[in-house]
Amino acid sequence: MSRSIKKGPYIDQSILKKISRVKPGNAGVIKTWARDSMISPEMIGYAFGVHNGRDFIEVRVTEDMVGHRLGEFSMTRKFTAHGGKMQRELEAKKKAAEIAAVQQEKAKTQTQQ
Repeated sequence: MSRSIKKGPYIDQSILKKISRVKPGNAGVIKTWARDSMISPEMIGYAFGVHNGRDFIEVRVTEDMVGHRLGEFSMTRKFTAHGGKMQRELEAKKKAAEIAAVQQEKAKTQTQQ
């Protein structure tokens, strides 16, 4: 459910205070737990450490992100992979093929010299 237009966007006041104290270039990472805070145009150029429940994920704000929430760019779940044993075998074969191709290329360049 979106926020009422009459109320305006929600931006956490502590984030605005921290932004007003530092410049975008040398700010470092601004840590925050306010995942529901909306990204405003004043935040462009800053790096935020957005808490995902375990770690702080670094999010650098660009123009395209204005209007979105900070939490959208800090995933809370880690995707492992689908497949199980068959998938691991396929990945191992693919990696072995890549290594063989690199070794062939290296041997070819050494014989040319």
